[in-house]
Amino acid sequence: MPHDRRSFLAASTLATLGSREIFAQEKPKQTRTASVDLPRGRVPLSFIIDDSTCLVNMGKFCMPQFAATYPSRQDYQRPWQDWPDEIPDQFVSEFGSWCAEHGVKGKYSIVPYPACVGWLDRALPGWSQNQLNASLKLVRELMVPNWDIHPEMITHTRVIDLKTGRPFADYSPANMENSFPQTDVSVDYLASYLAYALQILKNCDLPCEGITTPGGFGNKVKEKLPLAVFEAVRDVYGSELPHYFKYVSSGEESTAPRLEAMRDTETAQPRVTVNVPAGTGDWFGGWDGANRSEGDKYANADGSAGRMVELIESRQPAVMLCHWAGMYCNGNRSGYHDFQKVVLALEHRYKDQTLWMKVSEIGRYWTAKELTKIETAENTIQFNAPFACPNFTVRVSGQPFSKTLLKNGDKLSSLLPVSTLASLLSGRFYAQEDNTWICFDLPQGNSVLLLGDNS
Repeated sequence: MPHDRRSFLAASTLATLGSREIFAQEKPKQTRTASVDLPRGRVPLSFIIDDSTCLVNMGKFCMPQFAATYPSRQDYQRPWQDWPDEIPDQFVSEFGSWCAEHGVKGKYSIVPYPACVGWLDRALPGWSQNQLNASLKLVRELMVPNWDIHPEMITHTRVIDLKTGRPFADYSPANMENSFPQTDVSVDYLASYLAYALQILKNCDLPCEGITTPGGFGNKVKEKLPLAVFEAVRDVYGSELPHYFKYVSSGEESTAPRLEAMRDTETAQPRVTVNVPAGTGDWFGGWDGANRSEGDKYANADGSAGRMVELIESRQPAVMLCHWAGMYCNGNRSGYHDFQKVVLALEHRYKDQTLWMKVSEIGRYWTAKELTKIETAENTIQFNAPFACPNFTVRVSGQPFSKTLLKNGDKLSSLLPVSTLASLLSGRFYAQEDNTWICFDLPQGNSVLLLGDNS
């Protein structure tokens, strides 16, 4: 329902009166300001993995299809016949377990019909049904808790005719997903193509709140893409806040998520698609796993240099990018070993300043940051939030206070003080001389923070 300002002001008055009952002795009136800080006061980290799927080594099976489409491209003439067919589940298990131990989170693609080898919700020729089922089970149990699952369109190679479910016949850029579509198409058609991919993942019992574009998919319909993402993800999964990954921010360009295709922004349920960019190149092993890994480009051994270090120091979301084949590197795993070194270097130097998050979590935080309406008064901070958000953190200027309560409807919760900003968690606050950081799980709708002292 549209926001009723008179109801909101009435709630503000009641909240203020409530704060006076709770905090009997009031200090003289003072002007406070409240601004949204980073979650828990920390820089978000995330790891975007492209071209991943169950079992199929996409580097190998994509290569001949790209070579047939672009015969003059030397980078598509590599010896794919010598590469392994499979990136085994044993490697997925090792990777996922190590990441869980170190708190690493991000996005992990599952290509639904990988390079036209087979359908993940039906059969995967070259592997038994038991092997396919076990691989999907591993993704659901090990990866899903810490990773967003995205389709990277249907095949990542050939464009599928939605009427027949078969690839279009000729090899041309117009019929490859990495450069599709070559002409203008409607939002409805684009959404139907995305929904086709999403439905396969849903058939596999995999959750999904967003999509990843393969290569240049959607380049000629960029304005329509976020609308199509919203419609497709909402239609198939019912997700309230769809997001997507397509772009890489470099140089001085901000890595903050962008809110796109915004509609109904003055209502209780805005329609928004979040564009979450990466902040690095792919420097581990390349999309085919054949490149020499250059992990130092992300962060060197002591965490003093590298693109991730630059982003952390500038307090921007630091989102790494790589391709799954570049982790496995056709069996030598050099990309994975460099990735471990990068994580350990960042952990050693920035553990108390950073927070690993899924891509969807970063997108949700920035949406709440941009769309939540905040009003401050003497002893209250009012919030009107269209989306709930964990670890929502505000920095409040002015004289510090020693007691903080969160009021949401009839529920009243006491927040506890901590002695350092590094120890800030949800349900806690940290006070300095002129600023106080308050971290809490922001409820959807109206809520209020009540500020006071213990005297």
